[in-house]
Amino acid sequence: GQCPHCSEWNSLSRLSVPAGSARSAPAAMASVVAGAAAAPGTRLGLGLAELDRVFGGGLAAGSVTLLGGEPGIGKSTLLLQVAAGLAVDHTVVYASGEESIQQTAMRAQRLGLDAARLGLVSDNSLDAILALAGEQRAALLIVDSIQTMQTATVDSSAGSVTQLRECTAALVRFAKSQHVAVIIVGHVTKDGTIAGPKLLEHLVDTVLYFESDAGSRYRMLRASKNRFGPVNELGFFAMTEGGLKEVKNPSAIFLSRNPDPAPGSVVMVARDG
Repeated sequence: GQCPHCSEWNSLSRLSVPAGSARSAPAAMASVVAGAAAAPGTRLGLGLAELDRVFGGGLAAGSVTLLGGEPGIGKSTLLLQVAAGLAVDHTVVYASGEESIQQTAMRAQRLGLDAARLGLVSDNSLDAILALAGEQRAALLIVDSIQTMQTATVDSSAGSVTQLRECTAALVRFAKSQHVAVIIVGHVTKDGTIAGPKLLEHLVDTVLYFESDAGSRYRMLRASKNRFGPVNELGFFAMTEGGLKEVKNPSAIFLSRNPDPAPGSVVMVARDG
């Protein structure tokens, strides 16, 4: 047919939408809700006290976290450290759409991490990654990054608005149904938004921003949304040759380290925003 607005012929394209679960029986839904309400919350300790505090006491099972930050700030390094630590006692799948398995393994060796038990996969197909995580019964799934992922239900290129929305929605459905914790990496664009549209922040449970001043080796992790803990929590890290190290006393970074008090020195606290 002809479009009444642009007068183009045969311009319609077919879009396949996955079938929802709206036809579930009310009795079954009620029993699931009752069982979920009675079950205690399960938290995964991430091995870093600064990171656990930002998450609100650890990573909640079945939660979806969006980690945003500028390219090169250390998102992949931090998550690789977390994945290697959890892989000792849990099954972890680290899916990278930007690096090969060899590159990820070399980075783990450079950081001195034992990635022997860590499941590494290099693929851009989200459907294949979810199938693998389901087969392995993973406790944690890391997707690095969401801009590189594609799902077969959407006929568009990776990084488009439709792909970002559908891939994130598929990860949310997988996390809730399989009770798997999911962490998604999203790059920050020039205007300061994660992965382009702000829509992703409404789909996930937790939104974390990785920030740093230009030329500084210190990194600050800020929680702007958290359904399982407090917001506006801060975690401080220092980038070293062996990866990110937590800074347990951030005040010492900004104060003078002279052994003797310096006359005339002034310390001021300023708040922006």
